[in-house]
Amino acid sequence: MATKPVPPRPAPRLYLATPPVDEPAQLAAALPELLAAADVAAVLVRLRESDPRSMISTVKALAPAIQSAGAALLIDGHPDIVARAGADGAHLGGIAAMEEAMPSLKPDRIVGVGGLATRHDSMAAGEAGADYVLFGEPDAKGQRPSPEAIAERLEWWDELFEPPCVGFATSREEAEAFAAAGADFVLVGEIVWSDPRGAKAALVEIGEAIARAHAGTFGTAKAEG
Repeated sequence: MATKPVPPRPAPRLYLATPPVDEPAQLAAALPELLAAADVAAVLVRLRESDPRSMISTVKALAPAIQSAGAALLIDGHPDIVARAGADGAHLGGIAAMEEAMPSLKPDRIVGVGGLATRHDSMAAGEAGADYVLFGEPDAKGQRPSPEAIAERLEWWDELFEPPCVGFATSREEAEAFAAAGADFVLVGEIVWSDPRGAKAALVEIGEAIARAHAGTFGTAKAEG
């Protein structure tokens, strides 16, 4: 009996982290063109610490440009303002922060989690209901695992677990490696905003690079017998 070929898996999508924002007007004006240029699944809004009302206003100023482009808006931390700001969810650091935020965010909002130092932590996050796990972001001291270790963790997760995995890339080469390792999303931030050619050119280039890297690894439909 012939086995039905498995359709090729979709290419990873981009997850764009903003610089820390407190004056949203310039970013809000730039986002529509940026999000139209590449396949961005979600935007992680990083807020400068301020009072809740100011931070909510900042998110509300950015929300139309992000959400009307079909991307999800997640706030980095601050789960307490997600609903009031009209955001789609929050990204949290570590299991404890995630578990604390779950009751206020589920089932209507996305809960993503990073800061997962061990495989055990990653599995615990998945079991606790994380909508995605992030590997490779810098810790409080700015240290992060080697790109090889991040790719290995993504590959491990991709083979064994259902929730999507995200690779935090600080270069185009890392983005390609993480796409080839099985990341569902590639998170990019500083590499986009600091590119001398402009954020749009950087984002388009990375989007094309991860699509190529993915196709090179997963491009053909595999028949499972």
